[in-house]
Amino acid sequence: MKSSSATLIGLVAILLWSLLAVLTVATGRAPPFQLLAMTFVIGGGIGAATWLARPHAARALRQPPLAWLVGVGGLFGYHALYFFALRFAPPAEAGLLNYLWPLLIVLLSSLLPGMRLAAHHVIGAALGFAGTALLFLGNTGTPFEPAFIPGFIAAFVGAFVWAGYSVMSRRLAAIPSDAVAGFCLVAALLAAVVHLLAETTVWPQTSMQWLAIAALGIGPVGLAFYAWDIGMKRGDIRVLGAASYATPLLSTLFLVLAGAAPATATLAVAALMIAGGGLLAAKELFRRR
Repeated sequence: MKSSSATLIGLVAILLWSLLAVLTVATGRAPPFQLLAMTFVIGGGIGAATWLARPHAARALRQPPLAWLVGVGGLFGYHALYFFALRFAPPAEAGLLNYLWPLLIVLLSSLLPGMRLAAHHVIGAALGFAGTALLFLGNTGTPFEPAFIPGFIAAFVGAFVWAGYSVMSRRLAAIPSDAVAGFCLVAALLAAVVHLLAETTVWPQTSMQWLAIAALGIGPVGLAFYAWDIGMKRGDIRVLGAASYATPLLSTLFLVLAGAAPATATLAVAALMIAGGGLLAAKELFRRR
């Protein structure tokens, strides 16, 4: 597979993740780890279902401990920290800290063999972060409280966990993407254990809530992980890192379309900054095509 094709597949993950917020809102009142367990089961099940037509693909589960540590640790660890952050800190500020991960991916990619950061990669990623900062800070007015510190730490550490998982995927490029199904299923098991220990089960009350959970498992917590794995292993990590800042922007736009958030001038300016940063970082991709 060509690098440009893999990069475009990776961009599909960014589009799917932008639906995470609007779909989560539609799921009802299921607690975080219960929702995580349910959606990871669906996401892992999608990959496992393809093994029926490709029985040999199940061999992808035979991986060394490092691959399982990176895969399960990245998927479960990041989402556990993210949910913890949203529970103990204001969502806007926690989200801003968490969205350091695209910039970290761009910077950490310079440590990979054959990778070199150019000025437009760094400037594009920084411009995207500035646009994201504007997007989040324009929607917050919450005064700081010491009780928020654990949540802020979780959001900050989560950014490093996801960036590390993404960049390490490149170092583990020999691991087939079919293994992601196994990582998702183990992450679902861990989430279920945490749910049973710390949460009260709340089942969806309507068919629309069940459909929203199914859509989450199929898209943002399913196909997105497989697309991201392909993009990280075979695509341009620098471009995907910078383009990832489109996720909070598109997420906000979908919330606006769904009537769950207002359209503002701040949103328009942030859109221009994030889109400009992404296009700048990805200029080589357009030149090749």
